[in-house]
Formats: sequence, C-alpha cells, structure tokens
Amino acid sequence: MKTKAINILITGDFCPINRIEELCHNGHYASIFNDFAAVFQGNDLNVVDLECPLTLSNKTRPKTGPYQKAHPDTINALKFVDVSVVAMANNHIMDYDSKGVEDTLNLCKQNNIATIGIGTAVTEASKPYSTEIQGKKIAILNYADNEFLSTTDQRFVGNAIDPIQGHYDIQKAKKTHDFVIVIAHAGNEFYKLPSPRTKKLYRYLCDQGADVVISHHTHVFSGYEIYNEKPIFYGLGNFVYDWPGKINTPWNRGYAVRLSIVEKIDFEIIPLKQGNDQPGVFKLNEEEHQVFMADMQALHQIIDDDAKLEAEFQAYCDSVFPMYDAFIEPYFGPYVTALQKRGWLPKLLTRQKRLFHLNLSRCESHRDVLLRMLRKYE
Repeated sequence: MKTKAINILITGDFCPINRIEELCHNGHYASIFNDFAAVFQGNDLNVVDLECPLTLSNKTRPKTGPYQKAHPDTINALKFVDVSVVAMANNHIMDYDSKGVEDTLNLCKQNNIATIGIGTAVTEASKPYSTEIQGKKIAILNYADNEFLSTTDQRFVGNAIDPIQGHYDIQKAKKTHDFVIVIAHAGNEFYKLPSPRTKKLYRYLCDQGADVVISHHTHVFSGYEIYNEKPIFYGLGNFVYDWPGKINTPWNRGYAVRLSIVEKIDFEIIPLKQGNDQPGVFKLNEEEHQVFMADMQALHQIIDDDAKLEAEFQAYCDSVFPMYDAFIEPYFGPYVTALQKRGWLPKLLTRQKRLFHLNLSRCESHRDVLLRMLRKYE
C-alpha cells in the first residue's frame, strides 16, 4: 500500500493592512484569498509568517523603519484558510512593544493557532513547533535576522539567527523528530538573491540536520537550490501585504511552497500575485506563470554559481553604498544627502573615523561591546 504524503504549506509575509484590513472588517475573506484559497485546502498543516502584531495598542517601541500592526479581527482571515501555525520571528512583531506581542499571542491561542519563533525567553523563542502526522514526527524552527527582536522591557524576545545556537537547536530537534523544517526571516530587502554569507549559512543549517530551509522577509521572491538532496528556498516574497504605493511592482509577486513528505521531502512551488489593482492574493495565469518560471530559472543559475552570486551581490552593494554611507554620517536626511551627493557639502566622517567604524563592526570582540552600548538607546 502506497504511503500517503504529508502536505505542509508554507507562505511568506502576511501583513493584513490597508485594503485587506478593510475586507476583514466587512467579513469578505473570500475576496482576500480568491482562487488561492484552494491552495490551503487538503493540507495537513498550513504555516504563515505573521509579519505584524494584531493589536489595538498605540504604544510603539523605539526602532528604525516603519511600524506595522493590524486589527485583531484580521485573525479571522487566517482561520478562513485553516492556518495552523504562524511564524513570528520577524522584524515587525515587536513594533507595538509588549502589549502588541501579548495581544497577538493571546489572540492566536484563543483561536487555536500555534506560534513559533517568539517567547518570554530565548529558550521559549527557540522551541520548535512539534507535531506527529501519519506516524512521522515533524519539528519546525523559526529564526530571524537580529533586527529589533525584543520588546523594550525584555518581556518578549524573538529567535535570532545564531549559527552556534542553530546547531544545538537543530541537532536536538533531529534526535526526537523524523524531519526538521527551518523557517528564516532574513535577507537584504528588495534584493532577489541571497548574499554569499546567507547561502553558506543555510547550507550549514542543512549540514546540522535541517531537511529544508525556507526564507522570507525581502519583499521580493528569490530562487532555490537542492543542496545534498535538501531544498533551500532563499525568498518566498510577500504573501498578503497590501501596499498601495507598490502596485504592479516586484513587491506583488511571490510564491508559496507545499512540502510533500514521505521518506524524503519533495515540494511544489505555487506562484502568486497580490495587492495589485484588485486587493488580495491570486494564482497566476498561464502567461504570468511562464514569466515566473523563467525568472526562477535565471535566479537558480546565479545561486548555483558562487562566482556569479558574488558578482551580483557586489553589484547590489555598490548600488546601496550611498544609502549606507548616509546612514553612518553624523547628520542624516534628504537635504544633507542631496548636498553631499552634489559635492556642495563634504563628508563629515574622516577616513580614520571610517576605519574605526570598520574595526568596531568587523572585530567580534569590539562588536560585542558596541552592541551592548547601543542597546541602551532602545
């Protein structure tokens, strides 16, 4: 008798704001998921990255970048498509400090949705979601780039990517589970490839015992590779993240992955479009699907070639150097940056001062002290 496959669906960023929040208020859940709702049906497990707290709190925490939250009623959208688990290790879940996190965790618990990647201590945040399906024990671990991953009072922490801790987490999970799935929220935003470091890291996690690594966060989709028979997906892109200023841009293209587990992990890539002129998520038509697969193949070829990957990442770095250069200047803003770009205002950091910055950032021992000093301003 043929063993029935275990199907686990994993999506990218779910942030039910703007038009999606309005659809939730009116109970129009079918208009959020449209023909993509069928993708959630018949799976043993549906896992979504919950990219923001679901809270009414207005108290934010100190950070850089935008703040995101959605009304607690939006939890019903996840229930509509039978989401079983939400990954919460990400850079927005702490935006509304402890109250936002607490509201979200309580809301998920009340609606029988499991949470991973977050907790009241690192030991809790790093604890895997564990389940048994058809006699197979499966663990799901969730990590994120260390970007505002704790509340200001330290009541809650997210599970930061740490290769050493990851080694112990994965090996511990592997001892008691048949399969270990790693979900990472990491990468360079709007860049469609992994950095060479990221490729090395995810392969390392596979070497430690992870059977598959799936990443999101960058808001654009990336490619994948098969490393020692283990799939690594370097970026799913957005799933439901309605942003009016991003209509008909790469922001609105992504994919979900359906893992099919028997004695090993097989997979299906399910491309999608979302948040365009019509809100919500949809499957691609045949022409769009062909374009998507061609893009995926091009990304795969670069990922597979270390020299090409390095060249692409260097080109990306060259393109964002002016932005990073502005970040480290003592005075930062559009007018100052514009004047410096035109050569009308000199750079205020001397070469020697920039070498100090390099040493403080690159040297592990100096960086330990630097991070503790800067955390005083959170």
